[in-house]
Amino acid sequence: MRKTLLASLLAAVVLAPGAHAADLRQIYNDALVNDPQYASARAALAAGQERLPQGRAGLLPTLGLSGSKTRNEIDNGGSNGGNFTSSNYALTLSQPLFRWENWQQYEQGKLLVAAADAQFSQTQQDLIVRVAQAYFDILGAHDTLAFIRAQKVAISEQLASARQNFEVGTATITDTHEAQARFDLAVAQEFAAENDLAIRRAALQQIIGKAPAELATLRPGLRLSMPAPAQLEPWLDSAQQQNYGVIGQQLALEIARREISRNRAGHYPKLDLVASRSHTRQPSSAVSNTMVAGNSNAIGVQWNIPLFAGFAVTSRVRESIALEDQARFDLETARRNAMQSVRQAFLGVNSGLAQVLALEAAEISSQSALDSNKLGYQVGVRVNIDILNAQQQLFSTRRDLSKARYDTIVNGLRLQSAAGTLQEQDLLQVNGLLQQ
Repeated sequence: MRKTLLASLLAAVVLAPGAHAADLRQIYNDALVNDPQYASARAALAAGQERLPQGRAGLLPTLGLSGSKTRNEIDNGGSNGGNFTSSNYALTLSQPLFRWENWQQYEQGKLLVAAADAQFSQTQQDLIVRVAQAYFDILGAHDTLAFIRAQKVAISEQLASARQNFEVGTATITDTHEAQARFDLAVAQEFAAENDLAIRRAALQQIIGKAPAELATLRPGLRLSMPAPAQLEPWLDSAQQQNYGVIGQQLALEIARREISRNRAGHYPKLDLVASRSHTRQPSSAVSNTMVAGNSNAIGVQWNIPLFAGFAVTSRVRESIALEDQARFDLETARRNAMQSVRQAFLGVNSGLAQVLALEAAEISSQSALDSNKLGYQVGVRVNIDILNAQQQLFSTRRDLSKARYDTIVNGLRLQSAAGTLQEQDLLQVNGLLQQ
């Protein structure tokens, strides 16, 4: 599914971007190095992977060395008193034989590592979407600014024509005022568009850690097609099975179940294999200065059966059961959120495709309307305001068409992310749609 969506969504010949403009691949590589959110997720992944050896440690033997050296002084009130130094050293080995809570902690460690992997994979997908969104936001803001500037030039030409016609008496002052009002509005819109472009560039800079260079744009004449599969149900099924948010909550639910079993182990017996070797050096008797050294070895089984802990174990079990219920509801929430994200992105792609087709037709019609109004103005059947309206309609249509194309591409990536299938290769497919 993930290999065919963007290939079918954006059916065009792949061309390499130009050498002077940064493309999506370059921006994404910069984000991998400099994005703080991604770096934080990478550190969290490294930390999460340590939960497995920590859990395994409860099943492995422990080895300890202990000892003491004591200076003793004996005062018997007579001649038999004296001072001596005694020492004791012991090497102890303990191997758990039955500790149910340790086994459950080990199983939780494996689940926590898997949860960390799922969270990191989700962050990778989010980075792809964030980079693409910020990239096309800049292109959209740049297109808007270019259209406004082109519209301002066209209005200025119409303003000059209105002034000239007024001077020769073939037009009224109203035409001049209308053109001047449209020109002033275009100037104000230009300032707003410049500010919006600066904001969009700053948003991308926040991700890649530096001011973005000139960006490669979409190739002209791009044709869009339906996503594959074209039905919603396969995407919903994929979201319920492969969405990383759902996977993370499934793991959280299993961890909560293991926590119940781990807490119940507070009532279970504990069995350990214990072995030790000790060395002792001390006087042969309390009144003798003769030192005796000896070694001893011991091996055996040590058990412990908890009888009563002040209802603490029962309370912890009830707490973990409640947390399991919470995890179950969180899983259902994650599933519903994933399905809603799929629906929203799927409808966004299909709506975007319909908008692009309609706006492409509207662009042709708007251009024809503008040409007809210009011709009608020359022969006296159209007035200045008709041309201004036609110009505004044409540039608005071009702006909307540009935005619809960008939104459709980004919604395609969001659809794959919600379905849990988005990979770097999908971003590279979009990168092939760019040019210098």
